[in-house]
Amino acid sequence: MELSNRAEQMKANLIKWRRHLHRYPELSFQELETSKFVERELKKIPGMKVEKAVGYSTAVVGTLSSGTGFAIAIRADMDALPIQEQNDVAYRSENDGVMHACGHDAHTAIVLGTAHLLSELFQEGHLQGTVKFLFQPAEEHVDESGKSGAPYMIQAGVLEDVDAAIALHMSPENRFGEVQIHDGYGMANADVFKAKIIASGGHGAYPHLGTDPFWMLTPVLQALYGIPGRRTSPLESAVVTIGSIHGGSTSNVIPTTVEIQGTIRSYTPEVRDTLYEEIQNAFQMVKNFGGDYDLQFIQEDPALKNDPRVNHIIKNVIKDVFSHFHIIDKPFGLAGEDFAHMAQKVPAAMFFLGCAVDGKLRNLHTPDFDIDERVLPAGASILAEAARRFLTGEIGVTGTRGVSL
Repeated sequence: MELSNRAEQMKANLIKWRRHLHRYPELSFQELETSKFVERELKKIPGMKVEKAVGYSTAVVGTLSSGTGFAIAIRADMDALPIQEQNDVAYRSENDGVMHACGHDAHTAIVLGTAHLLSELFQEGHLQGTVKFLFQPAEEHVDESGKSGAPYMIQAGVLEDVDAAIALHMSPENRFGEVQIHDGYGMANADVFKAKIIASGGHGAYPHLGTDPFWMLTPVLQALYGIPGRRTSPLESAVVTIGSIHGGSTSNVIPTTVEIQGTIRSYTPEVRDTLYEEIQNAFQMVKNFGGDYDLQFIQEDPALKNDPRVNHIIKNVIKDVFSHFHIIDKPFGLAGEDFAHMAQKVPAAMFFLGCAVDGKLRNLHTPDFDIDERVLPAGASILAEAARRFLTGEIGVTGTRGVSL
């Protein structure tokens, strides 16, 4: 029986898993019950080896293996967002102020389904090699050390014996039956800058007797907003956005400092370096007005770079198994995605599965986000078939361990 048919037969379970996870969302690095749920479900799968706390306390890894051969990792992120859900559905979040508004509940359910499908093939003797199922915490946020979940799992060695990695993501901008997949950069370097403009401050009635950080901030803001498309090529993707400005406490006191934070987005290392340099130049201007500054850059996620060879597998699976689906070849955008850390270590690719529901745009990270649950069996069958073709060597590229895939 084809994997797509097997996936449709488990649709009820996929929906049950996804709705359970949706009802009980947990924030980044707090996925205690979610990881327990994943662990319980994995242990029900024949032949599955389950490891807990791989790199982080809430990370879970399941492994199916038979003999020698290729090894592929399939990643699902598990964390939710600090958003109050507005959907009036039976599976609405029961955790106040927390919601699966980015589809990670669907990702987790889909990869659980993928594990069941591939287990059947291993049990039937159709597969040889290894599949690792990486259930990752904290894709959405970094901790105090600046790390999200993927770097912790990588440091624990989850990719050391892996030839490639694949993942998927929900895409509410596309309808069911549309798949967005792109070779090369598809999601952005996600960086943060934090700065403090330092002045003498003074009495609001006597601004000429001191220096004013708000006045110094004005040309800095103009310079920052002028960087994309002026200091970088309009043909290059680049964003500098200010998200926070804080300073002062009362009307008649000029403060000594103003603090500013923003996000920096780019695709290529060259553009990233240019943005850093130009932001530095923008703040340098405050010295011309008698002030000083402190500037810090924080690199959260690198740009997601999809390997064309891995994409080739996924595209062919979609064309062969879901011939009525429409493949959209363009970058997903300038959001960040910490699967990019894994894509820096092994050939990897992420595709975006259309999940729009009710003809209404329910964007990622919004209180009314939801999915067309037909994506659940479709996603599981695409991932499982891609892994099957990878393990059986139906393509001709070379993996990270020097083997022909």
